[in-house]
Amino acid sequence: MKRFGIIGFGRFGQLAAKHLRDHFSVVVTDMADVGEAAAAIGVETGSLADAADCDVVMLAVPVQAMAATITAIAPLVRPGALVLDVASVKMLPARWMLEALPESVDIVATHPLFGPQSARNGLEGQPLVVCAVRGERHHKVAEFGRSLGLAVSITTAEEHDREMAYVQALTHLIGRALVNIRIPDEELKTNSYQHLLELCGLIRDDSKELFFAIQNLNPYAEEITRQFIAEANGLLAESLKAGNRSAVD
Repeated sequence: MKRFGIIGFGRFGQLAAKHLRDHFSVVVTDMADVGEAAAAIGVETGSLADAADCDVVMLAVPVQAMAATITAIAPLVRPGALVLDVASVKMLPARWMLEALPESVDIVATHPLFGPQSARNGLEGQPLVVCAVRGERHHKVAEFGRSLGLAVSITTAEEHDREMAYVQALTHLIGRALVNIRIPDEELKTNSYQHLLELCGLIRDDSKELFFAIQNLNPYAEEITRQFIAEANGLLAESLKAGNRSAVD
């Protein structure tokens, strides 16, 4: 059985291990002590070198730590290995892997558009984005994803980040703001309001590191965010102006 190394054993790393353990001999590593969590899932723990020496290596660390992690594993990965990431942005990680990892390894950039909360009932129908970086093994990654029931899309890192500026950066901005003001579950709620509550539930437990990565490390996110804020401020100003006119009339 091929060995699958997971570097970073946070919430997503643990979710991945649960679904990969039946297909690979999984080795996980993390800066924190994750022995108890790994034992509960039934996977092996090891050093960074142990995880990096596997046939497939998954980088599941925060994007902010990814460049340093890639540099650290570059001399440790075996020739012929497949290295992939699961970051929420794709252009920067793809460039970092391409520049730092040896020519002897294949590279695939992926983005699972789900997490432990949205996949609590299983992987069936959950979306996975796959981007080719080096080699042709992105087709095998896509095929394996589909065998798990995932809805796989193959695209470029640039197109991914362009779409995620709307799909993820804008959504998380709105959702995080609603979480921070603690919108209540009102009895007299509409379906639209229920959707907002569900959005809060999906992202409430996401880390600030993830939010900052989505907002700051996607080169297309800032423009969309600024457009949204400007439009919201414009609508508020227009509403206040209309209200003042009504009061005078």
